Amino acid sequence: MTTVVIGEALVDLAWRAGSAHIVPHPGGSPANVAVGLRRLGQPATLMTCWGDDLPGELVRAHLDSIGVDVHHLPSASARTTIALAYLDDTTGSAHYDFLAAWDPVDIPLPPQTTLIHTGSLAAVVEPGATRVVETCQAHRSHPGRAVSLDLNVRPAVLPDRDAYRTRAERLIAAADLVKASDEDLAWLYPDLTPEAAAQALLALGPRLAVITRGAQGATALTAHHQVTLPAPPTRVVDTIGAGDAFQACLLDTLLQPDGTVHIPATPAELETALRRCVTAGALTCARAGAQPPTSEEIDAARAAEDSSLAPATR
Repeated sequence: MTTVVIGEALVDLAWRAGSAHIVPHPGGSPANVAVGLRRLGQPATLMTCWGDDLPGELVRAHLDSIGVDVHHLPSASARTTIALAYLDDTTGSAHYDFLAAWDPVDIPLPPQTTLIHTGSLAAVVEPGATRVVETCQAHRSHPGRAVSLDLNVRPAVLPDRDAYRTRAERLIAAADLVKASDEDLAWLYPDLTPEAAAQALLALGPRLAVITRGAQGATALTAHHQVTLPAPPTRVVDTIGAGDAFQACLLDTLLQPDGTVHIPATPAELETALRRCVTAGALTCARAGAQPPTSEEIDAARAAEDSSLAPATR
């Protein structure tokens, strides 16, 4: 059984406030999720495209060094997407501008695919976004198959809020689980609270919605339950890739040995999944660029958290 991640691989040009230097980091939300799954020991195939250029060579070398299984899709433009990430010198948070290209000619899924994960630019940048939606709709029509979506809203690629929401919602309707940050939801649904916006996402078809809230942790919602957990304290270098590490950890937690996805049915199951994921995000924030943790690193960090919370003994 196969997990397939569909979407952009790009180069983040990280420009920290007050610095005269720009530092390139290979990334892209779907590519980061594929890297995260690889580091967690979860086999996955990344279906993406990049150009025959210097940024593309950086992406290729990065994915090769980690051992990600890549299906390099032919694209109409043969360009690599560039993201300029402006980093706040105090919080490490990033704001983006894009020179975006997402135009795979075709997306041929391996025959044993059970889970598709996608999102970010791949959900809204045309012509590739329509091909992604069609692929997810056809895949989800088969029993036992699932679709995961991380909205990872990037208004810079489509500033028209209504148009962005329309494109996002057609993919949400083809998903079983959807993740979004509180900032994503505030931009897409400015008149709703994050919880109300997440309920609106569930009404479109997914069975699980997860809201990431930065230092405030995360909230998971199903039709019957809602659970919120705080994030563990961390020293933030930057936030690049933290949400992607969270997403990879969520998929790793929910994936079953036969490749199917288990949607948590109880508050306890939701809490267990969130606790692992917020730890993965915090560990990534402590590193420059998108560097998701391994299972061993997550387990060690959780053990340290549990130890710090244990009551003192005499």
